[in-house]
Amino acid sequence: MITVALAFLLGSLGAHRFYLKGLRDPFGWTHLLATTAGAIGVASMIVGTGSPVLNWIFAVAGGVSVISAFLTAIVFGLRPDDKWDARYNAHGTPTRSGWPVVILVILSLMIGTGLLMAGLAISFQTFFESQVEAAKALSQE
Repeated sequence: MITVALAFLLGSLGAHRFYLKGLRDPFGWTHLLATTAGAIGVASMIVGTGSPVLNWIFAVAGGVSVISAFLTAIVFGLRPDDKWDARYNAHGTPTRSGWPVVILVILSLMIGTGLLMAGLAISFQTFFESQVEAAKALSQE
């Protein structure tokens, strides 16, 4: 339950990875770095500074981190309790997932899908706008 909540709420910062594997987990730090880069890329796009290509690369890295955190919440939430206990809780009290985990999985599906679709729509819109501008430039020559 705690891992699913961490992946849902703070997964893009790697909180679920640090909770399960400690501060030496490289993938947790990768989440944190990608989210920071994404925030910098989006802020640079809003302000209009920096290289547009680099801003997009940073923004995509941040988006991938956020979407993968929601996917991780779904994967952890759907894992059967006995398999969870065998891997992460071998000597502890048996895990009993309940409705909170189901609700977090549903919310992760809704929000993650919405973010993915919004990201795709913005990317395609930007691509097609750039193609229209290129076509206008060619037609004026």
